[in-house]
Amino acid sequence: MIHHWRLFTAIAFAACALAPAALGRTTSDGLPIVALGSLPKEARTMHALILKGGPFRYDRDGAVFGNREHLLPAKPRGYYREYTVPAPGVKSRGVRRIICGGKPTAPDACYYTDDHYQSFKRIRE
Repeated sequence: MIHHWRLFTAIAFAACALAPAALGRTTSDGLPIVALGSLPKEARTMHALILKGGPFRYDRDGAVFGNREHLLPAKPRGYYREYTVPAPGVKSRGVRRIICGGKPTAPDACYYTDDHYQSFKRIRE
């Protein structure tokens, strides 16, 4: 019986230790991290365009993002810029965006949202 208890304890300990990895890694600000390669094709294309400086399809692409939701790390106004990630079959800008902070063609960090700013994931290249 004691042997079973040790096995149970070892399994429980391992499950607790691995839980953060199973749930996905997060930034120091608590935002989840997403690999660039796992984003939709349109998001990967937009990310490459951001680094090249365009050309962009929508007038709002490159506009200042105000971070009114306060979900991204606090930065001075003008730090963040927003870019539209087109969705197949959607004629409007839709809900998907990439928000980048820092220099426009060499951002410090970029974030992806597929729910119009309700949540963000930091993009890991």
